[in-house]
Amino acid sequence: MKSSLDGSADHLKCVEAQEIPPLRNFLCLTMFTCFCPAWPINIVALVFSVLAQKSYDEQDYAGSKRLGRKALHLGIASFVIGLVIITACTVVHFTTHLV
Repeated sequence: MKSSLDGSADHLKCVEAQEIPPLRNFLCLTMFTCFCPAWPINIVALVFSVLAQKSYDEQDYAGSKRLGRKALHLGIASFVIGLVIITACTVVHFTTHLV
């Protein structure tokens, strides 16, 4: 293939050599956090995870990466908040004395 003056042939080679990035929707993490007692946050994380999968299927890799990162951050936040709630309830349960 001959190279044109504007370098369009080089651009085609770069596009053909571009690899498809791996899918990072963190669906397992967000499904696991649905068992934590921070329900509004983990449901939103699950929605972002499904939207990341949908964007990946539509070959919008940048959008999929952005939505997957939001799903990860919300999943971690939901897990931490759930642990805090469970710890607080456990401490209150075992430290109160009935007189």
